[in-house]
Amino acid sequence: MMRLSERYGDRPLVELPMLFHRILQNGIRDYFRRNKVRSTWMMLFSSLSATNEDRDDHDPLETLRPADGSYPDESPAAALERSQLIEIIEEAVSQLPSRQREAFLMRYWEELDVSETAKVMGCSEGSVKTHCSRATRALAIALKGRGITL
Repeated sequence: MMRLSERYGDRPLVELPMLFHRILQNGIRDYFRRNKVRSTWMMLFSSLSATNEDRDDHDPLETLRPADGSYPDESPAAALERSQLIEIIEEAVSQLPSRQREAFLMRYWEELDVSETAKVMGCSEGSVKTHCSRATRALAIALKGRGITL
C-alpha cells in the first residue's frame, strides 16, 4: 500500500487496483527470491565455519553439511528426477491464472490461512477457497497429463 501511495498517488482511481495487484505480486516474488539467495549463502557460511582452535588445520570440506531439504543418500539419477519434477510443478503453477496462482501460493507456499489470504487478496474467504480449489484441480490435471502422480 505504501509503494502504491508513494509512487502512484497521482494516477486515476481506475488504475489503482491493477497497480496494487502488480505491486503485490512483484513484492511476493522478490521476497521469495531474496529468501532463496539468503538461505543459500547462510547455509554455505554456516557449513564452512570453524572454531578458533582448529583454524590452522581446518578443512572446509570435512565440515560441510548437506543443505536442509537435501537428500545425502540420494542417487544422482533420483536427484535429477526430483529436480525435473520440481521444474514441471513450477511450470504448471506459473501457467495458472493470476488469481488462482496468487491464492494457491499464499495458502500452500506461505501457509497463510483462508482469512489472511482473503485480506491480502482483497476478496472474500469463499473466493479464496474457490481459487485454491480450481488451482489444485488444474495442477492435478496438468501434472496427470504429463504422467505425474503425487
